[in-house]
Amino acid sequence: MKLTIPELSLVVLIGSSGSGKSTFAKKHFKPTEVISSDFCRGLVSDDENDQTVTGAAFDVLHYIVSKRMQLGKLTVVDATNVQESARKPLIEIAKDYHCFPVAVVFNLPEKVCQERNKNRTDRQVEEYVIRKHTQQLKKSIKGLQREGFRYVYILNSPEEVEEVVFERQPLWNNKKDEHGPFDIIGDIHGCYDELKMLLEKLGYLIEEVEGGVGSGKYRVTHPEGRKVLFLGDLVDRGPKITEVLKLVMGMVKSGIALCVPGNHDVKLLRKLNGRDVQITHGLDRTLEQLAKEPQEFIEEVKAFIDGLVSHYVLDDGKLVVAHAGMKEEFQGRGSGKVREFALYGETTGETDEYGLPVRYDWASDYRGKALVVYGHTPQAEVLKVNNTINIDTGCVFGGKLTAYRYPEREIVDVKALKTYYEPAKPFLPKEDMAERFEARTDNDILDINDVLGKKIITTRLMSSITIHEENSIAALEVMSRFAADPHWLIYLPPTMSPCETSKKEGMLEHPIEAFEYFRTRGVGKVVCEQKHMGSRAVVIVCKDSQVAEKRFGVLDGTAGICYTRTGRHFFDDMQLEAELIDRVRKVLDKSGFWGDFNTDWVCLDCELMPWSAKAQKLLEEQYSAVGISGRVVLDEAVKLLKQASLNKTVSFDVSRQTSGKNADINELLQRFTERSEMMQKYVEAYRKYCWPVNSIDDLKLAPFHILATEGKVHSDKNHIWHMDTIAKYCTQDDSLIMATNHILVDVTDAESVDKGIKWWEDLTASGGEGMVVKPYDFIVKNGRELLQPAVKCRGREYLRIIYGPEYTMDENIERLRNRAVGKKRSLALREFSLGMEALERFVRNEPLYRVHECVFGVLALESEPVDPRL
Repeated sequence: MKLTIPELSLVVLIGSSGSGKSTFAKKHFKPTEVISSDFCRGLVSDDENDQTVTGAAFDVLHYIVSKRMQLGKLTVVDATNVQESARKPLIEIAKDYHCFPVAVVFNLPEKVCQERNKNRTDRQVEEYVIRKHTQQLKKSIKGLQREGFRYVYILNSPEEVEEVVFERQPLWNNKKDEHGPFDIIGDIHGCYDELKMLLEKLGYLIEEVEGGVGSGKYRVTHPEGRKVLFLGDLVDRGPKITEVLKLVMGMVKSGIALCVPGNHDVKLLRKLNGRDVQITHGLDRTLEQLAKEPQEFIEEVKAFIDGLVSHYVLDDGKLVVAHAGMKEEFQGRGSGKVREFALYGETTGETDEYGLPVRYDWASDYRGKALVVYGHTPQAEVLKVNNTINIDTGCVFGGKLTAYRYPEREIVDVKALKTYYEPAKPFLPKEDMAERFEARTDNDILDINDVLGKKIITTRLMSSITIHEENSIAALEVMSRFAADPHWLIYLPPTMSPCETSKKEGMLEHPIEAFEYFRTRGVGKVVCEQKHMGSRAVVIVCKDSQVAEKRFGVLDGTAGICYTRTGRHFFDDMQLEAELIDRVRKVLDKSGFWGDFNTDWVCLDCELMPWSAKAQKLLEEQYSAVGISGRVVLDEAVKLLKQASLNKTVSFDVSRQTSGKNADINELLQRFTERSEMMQKYVEAYRKYCWPVNSIDDLKLAPFHILATEGKVHSDKNHIWHMDTIAKYCTQDDSLIMATNHILVDVTDAESVDKGIKWWEDLTASGGEGMVVKPYDFIVKNGRELLQPAVKCRGREYLRIIYGPEYTMDENIERLRNRAVGKKRSLALREFSLGMEALERFVRNEPLYRVHECVFGVLALESEPVDPRL
């Protein structure tokens, strides 16, 4: 006996003690799918037979069942369930989570149950209990469907129980195994000519079949095997409703299309079935055109609409289509409430001044992972809100018929040939509609609940990255008080790890360790780039303020930004920032960048010099204070020791750790002279990073990554491409922008390695900070290991700024060799993965909160306890 149950359902076993429910459940279902009342008694009392805790046990049972239903897991309840009061809360749980309740009834003779009870070794119940269960069961059987069970299966003998085979039936809306490519088409409303034009524009071939009638009139194919998803509202208002029906019905019948119902389609079905409906909103035109068709076609239309499924979940759950949208908790579920939402959305019960229902803006609160494409509410332009897109552009009202190509995420449309029906709510002129649409700031509001607490972020490069609550709080402080307009913050750069500690005498960092890191992980070529003596800056440049408004949602009239790696404006002077953005834009205009990259904006990763432009206060309060006081004190000490050394002294042997008491004056003089020289080197080191900035001409901007342009994140390009492309387009006509010195090193070739080391030595000897060593390709994995995107190798003198003037003294440098870079490297990889994910989400036009999930994550990770000197 085959019992068919939906793949997502709540299976309630109903039967007396001794009827074999537990044995049956164990045979047919996974252990994790079965929740038994006995098991729950054991959870709360350590004794599965303790009947005194039945109330608490069922509280636990209902809680577990609810959580499984919420997660979309088939669940089986193993309890007697012979009383309606026991079944009622289970049916309510199934309804709450829009799942089908299934009753499997063990209607076995009482004698069978009594005999089995006597043979049980674990627990026996009194005979009167089984007698009572049997009586209660027989009273319940007839009313199970009335109680709300969608499926009721009654097993009347042990033989029937033994013969049962379950078939788990996918829900009708489950099309997760269909991956496209799809062309999703919005509300048609009888606009056949525009539908034909749009299909042909999408590459479909439409043939009229000779002698074909009804759904057999047209044959439609696509050379690339694409499939159409129709969002419903095929009928009413338009001039050729029956032709639309024939075309769409034929496409669905042939398998080249799927269709969900619209509210107009369902209303038509009710009318055709003889129901009393109001002839409004263009239904009269449908009925008038159908009256000219044979009855066979009308019956075909009725069967077609009646068979339409409320919504579809496709492409492994990544795509959902429905006429009026679909909340996350409704996706893949089946109930009257789900179907109603799919047809009408969610309304307040009120009407606006045009007599139309006032709808809740469900899309503004949507946080689901699946992209929801829908229609129903006409817009002058496609409306993207969070991870949803409304493509009903009001063709029948004189707008456009729009298709959304998936997975390409492209919009294709055709203009209506004429206005076929005057809308109850007039469409605004396009310029007004654009202004109104961009002003929907509620869609860009960042919800604090999206970032508070512990978060786990999934990225393409790392499967999951954990952001702890305490780090989120620290980031929220920075973001809310100091950050730039969050619309601009599409990327934050990662921290960078140094190379492993060098074993060379007097050195903490040396190129050989950086080269070895990549060579031992299968990387043959690396790019060594000069590490500029400046501050990290992200520069976003738009062609004009209209692009900034349209693409980034920035409404203050600016057309770009320069911000720090913590998301703050780089400059306090906004005029200086505007001048910098304008200079970069003019360079890109002149070089032809916009046309060659088919973009009207660009995001650049840069270094901006001098360091003092951003770190002036740090220099004054920390480095300069140490330098001045250190030089004064040590120079005076050397002066006094020189005078003392002229006197006759008694010599003693002293170690470098002694206090100096009774020490050899010449030994002390030598030590303090060394310390004075180190302090002088410290001062010289930080002075190289400072020069006065009186105007923009005193700045230097060194881009080293073209991070992203419209439709593209350029992480698929190698670092030489980035260097060459920046040199070609950015550094030709303005002294503000400079190229970055770099060389290519083959880490498997000793001669090439020696050249790389010599290049670094010359660079640091002339006062340079050091170099950054990057794998040739932007993103590299060694098996499953994601490699560092860059490793820094800093010069000996520059490290005095980081570790102090006297770090090169033997006792100090030996202690510093124990530094560990593991935490820093882990942090760098997580921040890099989040940064790339943020850019990719922005380029895919994902909602602001999805981009900021990653941006905020980078900022939160910055508060992790990692040695800042690394």
